[in-house]
Amino acid sequence: MDSDEHRRVLDPEHDTAALKALTHPLRIRLLGLLRQDGPATASELAARTGESSASTSYHLRVLAKYAFIGEAEHRDGRERRWRALHTVTSWSNESMESSAAGRAFVGLARRRQVEHLEWSLGRHEADMAAGRFGPEWVEPSGISDLMPRLTAESLTELWETIAGKLEELTARDADDPRAEHVMLLTAGLPLAVPRRSEDETGPSPDTPGGASS
Repeated sequence: MDSDEHRRVLDPEHDTAALKALTHPLRIRLLGLLRQDGPATASELAARTGESSASTSYHLRVLAKYAFIGEAEHRDGRERRWRALHTVTSWSNESMESSAAGRAFVGLARRRQVEHLEWSLGRHEADMAAGRFGPEWVEPSGISDLMPRLTAESLTELWETIAGKLEELTARDADDPRAEHVMLLTAGLPLAVPRRSEDETGPSPDTPGGASS
């Protein structure tokens, strides 16, 4: 699915300026739109984001400066078209944890992913209500919030298993006309169990129950 040439790996030691450039929320959104929907002009992206063409044009040039995007084939000579140079931006959590800038970037990126999930849910519901997908998509669509007990080693193994299976299935479906873009957001965030006094009984009030669909 994501070979090395399709993956942009950020290093907090050598990519300080690129990290800073990508912390702007509109730049993250523009990069996401180019990855999701393909090449576009500043005017087209302005219409999708509600920003001015001057603003999207400026932020696109910043993304290009740090090699997140590049020029795409033009449909005509009037306006520059941009394309994402990679399908994925990744990093080492351990490396990012070593600096305040790295930690800030990871926190912002994760919160932007949660916002993307919320936006995608609204779009999914609208698409299903409008009949843009057939009934075969009803059952497999959903969100889960399971809370298993795992060791750090098991969580690492789970990530590797998901990545490997996703790569296998993406390659299998690459030329299948029935395939659609699927918003797949995975999270593995260890949470410490709140300390309880010995005379407390019953479930902790801030502990959610697991649910899946």
